[in-house]
Amino acid sequence: MSRFFVVGDVTVDQMYFVSELPEAGGEITATRALMEPGGAGGTAATVLARLGNDVRIATRVGTGPFATLALRNVEAAGVDTSLVQRDERLQTSSITLLITPDTQRTMLSATGASRYLDSAELRREDIKACEALVMSAYSLVSGKQREYAVKALELARQEGLTTFIDMGTGAVNALGARLIGLIRGVDYLFMNEHELYSLTGESTISEAVAWLRDEGMQKVIVKVGEMGSIVITPELNELVEAFQIDDVVDSTGAGDYYTAAFAHGVMKGYDLLHAARLGNVAGALNTSVVGAQGYRIEPGVLDRLAEEMEAVGS
Repeated sequence: MSRFFVVGDVTVDQMYFVSELPEAGGEITATRALMEPGGAGGTAATVLARLGNDVRIATRVGTGPFATLALRNVEAAGVDTSLVQRDERLQTSSITLLITPDTQRTMLSATGASRYLDSAELRREDIKACEALVMSAYSLVSGKQREYAVKALELARQEGLTTFIDMGTGAVNALGARLIGLIRGVDYLFMNEHELYSLTGESTISEAVAWLRDEGMQKVIVKVGEMGSIVITPELNELVEAFQIDDVVDSTGAGDYYTAAFAHGVMKGYDLLHAARLGNVAGALNTSVVGAQGYRIEPGVLDRLAEEMEAVGS
């Protein structure tokens, strides 16, 4: 069991399954609608705890039923919520998703209380008690939350924690290359191809990774969807094939499942290719159900499926 400190949003995901997106000014009827817990921080923390780790999360929520829903799975998984801040004025952050039959998601975010995570409440002892820091780059976008995230990263470096940062399209779009100054020196950096190219301004993975290395990023994990993921270090550049799922229902949270499972594998001492297999399996399994945190992952099942992948590939 490893001890993780997670910084990131917990949200309410308002999900609408639609046959097509409406035109500007138009109106459509959803075939299904529901609200589920979400957010990159909440999802990563939930998955890490379900995998048997000791996890604490730093985030900020409002009050009332939205806060209760946003924290439902986090609390059920046994995550330490003593560092969750409560905002009496602002609503818990939420995301509205329009999901089309091809599982593509169109999203509208309302940041709410998350952006006001107060760094004055972060103590060195909170970081020192952990072995690894997992952070969503959305925490670095703006406001008090960015101050908290930057402080947490610095304390994690000083205390020798292994650091994992998962990029996000919104964070890359908001900050661009300015993100580099905030995350330089992180141990593991995760992103998809679109984020990789947007961040670096390059047009190929090799050129983009070379650019990141020049900026001090030595271990980069690129998520390439149905192809799997690419693990890139100074000694390694290898595609780890995806775990195949026959019926993909909803891709919400798949990337967060990947990051959490990969971090879990690294902290258990697995080599990076096996950690990537764990990530591929976890991300794929979550696409078989609805919701960012819908799949109740079990360590034994995850390990077995990853080992079967390795056996088939050998």
